[in-house]
Amino acid sequence: MNTAEVQAALDYVAHVPPTSDDGALVAVLLHGRGSDKRDLQGLRPLLPPTWTVVTPEAPFPAAHWGYGGGSAWYRYVAEDRVIADTLDESLDKLERFLGELPRILGFRPGRLILGGFSQGGTTSLAFALSRPDSVDMVLNFSGFLVDTAELDESGGSPPTTPIFWGHGVGDPSIPFALAEKGRNRLLRAGAPLVVRDYRIGHSIAAEEVRDAVATVERVD
Repeated sequence: MNTAEVQAALDYVAHVPPTSDDGALVAVLLHGRGSDKRDLQGLRPLLPPTWTVVTPEAPFPAAHWGYGGGSAWYRYVAEDRVIADTLDESLDKLERFLGELPRILGFRPGRLILGGFSQGGTTSLAFALSRPDSVDMVLNFSGFLVDTAELDESGGSPPTTPIFWGHGVGDPSIPFALAEKGRNRLLRAGAPLVVRDYRIGHSIAAEEVRDAVATVERVD
């Protein structure tokens, strides 16, 4: 069932299975640039029916930066560069939002999975790396690793949050070379990273979602 929205740091849609209770897995999925809170609820038919799926809306109007309708998580510059202040503001609001989940959902989440598509994937990666151990896993669908991400690429202080990174080899928006750059940085840092590539453009394949779910279940 979809819960009635209560006031929170971000607008959202939440689908809560009737059997959900304290300790249930919760997936928070962030939409891409120019989309909205309803978009990634469309992945629910590919997800386990026991998952609670929460899809918040980014805090910035996309039109403000010429991105058309919908909302955005940050202002993009080029390649793996963003306007840091805009991303930081979104990360702060997302942190507050995740802290509000017990009140929003009516139960205390168990495993907390954070993921997203495109800008949402980029934001999920940035959140997990800047706030270690705040979520249990990241699902990055066609996002990139921002150039300002603080990583010890000597491997001396590896990130601990498991990451699934799926990407289309024909992606025209976030080129595959940019995915390889970010993945290599994470691997040099010693991050627990699972990578999967798909013969798609800038989109999410059903096979990709199934692979992500299998990764979540395997790490459990």
